[in-house]
Amino acid sequence: MESKNPFFKNKSFTNTSREVTHEATVIDYDQTMTVSGTINKSFLMLLVLVTSAAITWMMFFNGYNPIVFTIGGAIVGLILVVISAFKPHLSPYLAPGYAVFEGLFIGGISAIFESMYPGIVIQAVSCTFVTFMVCFGLYKYEIVKVTEKFRSVVIAATLAVVTYYLIAWMLSMFTSFQPVHYGNSWMSIGISVFVIIIAALNLFLDFDQIEKGVQQKMPKYMEWYSAMGLMITLVWLYIEFLRLLSKLSSKN
Repeated sequence: MESKNPFFKNKSFTNTSREVTHEATVIDYDQTMTVSGTINKSFLMLLVLVTSAAITWMMFFNGYNPIVFTIGGAIVGLILVVISAFKPHLSPYLAPGYAVFEGLFIGGISAIFESMYPGIVIQAVSCTFVTFMVCFGLYKYEIVKVTEKFRSVVIAATLAVVTYYLIAWMLSMFTSFQPVHYGNSWMSIGISVFVIIIAALNLFLDFDQIEKGVQQKMPKYMEWYSAMGLMITLVWLYIEFLRLLSKLSSKN
């Protein structure tokens, strides 16, 4: 029952906050993960991310080059994700940091796309929000259920996307190879649509993993860990919407 946001693939979700003393199970309910706590922390991280994004956004439109902050934010954000994946108990400190640095990256990237295609950012934000709400509604009302088969298919598709991106990036770096998802061809647009669908399906697995964590009485710090994992999926979804919309705009 592991999530397929790869961030959730951590042994921490196989543990519980139970302490066994002389065959008696003791649970401190004030120190266990809750849905409301995870939601609150997710909103807080989103607020921090947007605030941070405003920094590189304003730098760009005020004539400064935010490339150092943009790339630096992406690198540091990735490092924090890796550390948190191995040290989830540090999530209360790492998750806010991730929001700050990932915000710098998102702000810079968004500003670049906006300068090229005016209005694209609000469109990407709207698409991401609508997709999130639709997926949440489908999950909440059990219209879409996360079964083992569903989970396996999404995991396989996600790994395929990651593998393809990695290979394509390496080939383009060291050879003259031009990945098919570059440009605005219909093939490229189709790939972007496919990746967006996979990212959206990951939301269902993230919702399910959060629910499982609450049921298993995970430690309180897992709220931050879960909020961070959900934020990773939303950032991925937003970036893919930016890419798709830019391809469609350049085709007009």
